[in-house]
Amino acid sequence: MGKLTGQDVAQHNNKNSCWVIVHGKAYDVTEFLPEHPGGQKIILKYAGKDATEEFEPIHPPDTLDKYLDASKHLGEVDMSTVEHDEKVKDPLEIEREERIKRMPALAQCYNLLDFESVAREVMKNTAWAYYSSGADDEITMRENHTAFHKVWFRPRILVDVEKVDFSTTMLGSKTSVPFYITATALGKLGHPEGEVVLTKAAHNHEVIQMIPTLASCSFDEIVDARKGEQVQWLQLYVNKDRAITKRIVQHAEKRGCKALFITVDAPQLGRREKDMRVKFSDTGSNVQASGGDSIDRSQGAARAISSFIDPSLSWKDIPWFLSITKMPIILKGVQCVEDVLRAVEAGVQGVVLSNHGGRQLDFARSGIEILAEVMPVLRERGWENKIEIFIDGGIRRGTDIIKALCLGAKGVGIGRPFLYAMSAYGQEGVERAFQLLKDELEMNMRLIGAATIDDLKPSMVDTRGLVGGHYSAPSDTLGLNVYDPLVSPRFAEKSKL
Repeated sequence: MGKLTGQDVAQHNNKNSCWVIVHGKAYDVTEFLPEHPGGQKIILKYAGKDATEEFEPIHPPDTLDKYLDASKHLGEVDMSTVEHDEKVKDPLEIEREERIKRMPALAQCYNLLDFESVAREVMKNTAWAYYSSGADDEITMRENHTAFHKVWFRPRILVDVEKVDFSTTMLGSKTSVPFYITATALGKLGHPEGEVVLTKAAHNHEVIQMIPTLASCSFDEIVDARKGEQVQWLQLYVNKDRAITKRIVQHAEKRGCKALFITVDAPQLGRREKDMRVKFSDTGSNVQASGGDSIDRSQGAARAISSFIDPSLSWKDIPWFLSITKMPIILKGVQCVEDVLRAVEAGVQGVVLSNHGGRQLDFARSGIEILAEVMPVLRERGWENKIEIFIDGGIRRGTDIIKALCLGAKGVGIGRPFLYAMSAYGQEGVERAFQLLKDELEMNMRLIGAATIDDLKPSMVDTRGLVGGHYSAPSDTLGLNVYDPLVSPRFAEKSKL
């Protein structure tokens, strides 16, 4: 049979008969409309048209094969016959493209916050709003980073630190560094290749990658990009349909994933106003499609891609998870001592002290604060080796990682900074971010007097600023007036025509 023409497809442009073109092929999505996790509206906007550009950043490439019956795959389209809407370029987009031409050289990025400063200028508005947003007033998101400033070092001197080794073991896997790439959704918003960029960079630096449920690449694509003995973990949002959950978990184990991180702090997704304001219309993911629901679709990217998450998940489900996989199980998003103790009793292998990067409950405490509270209680009970404790949220410096390790964390997760490095500079950017952290770790371990991870002890930090209450020091306005602030990488001057 010959190829379909643009005119053939264009006739099917309404609710009763809706065809779309994706990657040069036509699909009949009429029956799928009510089930689309991102709502019908976005699909109908492209009814009878080419939807590839909108589809690409949000959906893994195997979405249509997985969720659309083969009978609805209508075949190839002769793309030369497809009419394309003349797009008027948004002036903001023109300005953004100008800034991209004047970007600072990668070598001008000296720390993780530099990548954020560049990414903010070169990313599309919708992508920046999705990556950078936190819940409500974003107090928790900011405090995640600020909390590390309340912990001070008590360095030891005259220690032989000629050779510094910060390799370690996390959940039974050896790794070159005590940090991992934690799961973040929608990688293709920042880079056309999405999460696979992180996989390749992680291989070159022997960094563990946690694969997100809501990735823009398919799970198998990310695993296929793995090389050799590279370690990957799976982050799981639990689907209301437990059969789907079981299939995902067992497939991940079969493909060689080394641990399962169950997200436990998101029975509903937080309200991220920055994301909502850009009215992320191009929504709807795909990893775990379920029935439609009545969620308000103005809630931005986050809501539209998460309608399948099960708010009834509870402690009662943990034995079932332990029965369906041999992978270590880690609860991601634990936020108080009581729940860490309960996790030990439930028999899971680890917890991540985390508030979801400040994207869920505003005024949830930072991971480092909870860690300072949790470890003494575990030690008191002799339980510190029964479970591995990780933290994430706000980690931007080698010193932040060292503080967490001194207090008893096994490792730390870093998310946004690697997304920003990828969005601005691609794989090279991510690798530079890894290298900057490694350099900072080496230097600061020397300066604190620790040659290995095992040398990092609670006695090397002073946590009175964390434990003594939540009052931060008032701003020293006189000091700020005379302080010459550090600057971020500069964009090149605009050339005069």
